[in-house]
Amino acid sequence: MKTVVIGGAGFIGSNLCETLLKCRNQVICIDNLSLGSMENINNLLEYNNFKFCRGDVTELDFLEKIFSDEMPEVVFHLAANSNIQASAENPEIEYKNTYTTTYIILECMRRNGIKKIFFASTSAVYGDQRDIKLSENTPGLSPISYYGAAKLGSEALIHAYTYMNDMKAIIFRFPNVIGPRLTHGVIYDFIRKLDENNESLTILGDGHQTKPYIYVQDLIKAIIDFMKSVKDGVQIYNLGVTGSTSVKTIADIVCEEMGLTNVTYVFTGGEAGWKGDVPRFQYCFDKISKQGWKAEYTSDEAVRKTVREIVKEQKMNVR
Repeated sequence: MKTVVIGGAGFIGSNLCETLLKCRNQVICIDNLSLGSMENINNLLEYNNFKFCRGDVTELDFLEKIFSDEMPEVVFHLAANSNIQASAENPEIEYKNTYTTTYIILECMRRNGIKKIFFASTSAVYGDQRDIKLSENTPGLSPISYYGAAKLGSEALIHAYTYMNDMKAIIFRFPNVIGPRLTHGVIYDFIRKLDENNESLTILGDGHQTKPYIYVQDLIKAIIDFMKSVKDGVQIYNLGVTGSTSVKTIADIVCEEMGLTNVTYVFTGGEAGWKGDVPRFQYCFDKISKQGWKAEYTSDEAVRKTVREIVKEQKMNVR
């Protein structure tokens, strides 16, 4: 099928593009390269069924021309601000890169009669509800970050456009996604910091923040499998893994895999890493489990596999 992956040069998007191509789909990758990079997709340029379009999807005329020229069957919407701490200082980042992108994409779909969309949402839409298991029907969604608010607003737009235009939508509420080509987040930050100073590691918060981490290829498989049988209306799924991993455990794994034995941890204190961070949460997976889906890697396994891959790649680049 002909697909569009918006945010396709980013961490998750580039992995999705690659898997779609290997499954013999036609892929149009759209990215403004503000967070994504050509390095992520250079290996895809040799595919005859791959096309890269550089541009900003907040510009309606730019995106509508692509949609009207290409007429894709499915849109994978992964465009968003991925640096949550940056938007804490400047909320406009979320309004433009997370919320406005969703409106423009849906409007271009409406104008061109495109009916199927996948949207990457987040656990942040639930807000700080750490003492209950979060299901897709948990009431009182109250995001505490601008990022979570923009994602929840995007979900609302998708519901409205889907109903008004007879579209089909799947929304996955991701936990933390990790794996090759990672460009942000705690694992990326710890490795970068320890490359600069292998004796001391500053850790935001108290180190007890504990969340589930999903390996990117587990996520990609779920996206493709569920989009094959997308139903009318909007289907929302919590996507996750067995177990969860604390920030302190991640630091330990990073040090082990980097061969560092005498690192002093310096905690900044407080139960959250930054304002808007949710220190811990638990997902209920009953809905997606009934569909027969389960992640291959547990949270701890995903963390160790990711760290090992990044460290190995760094050593190869040094050689």
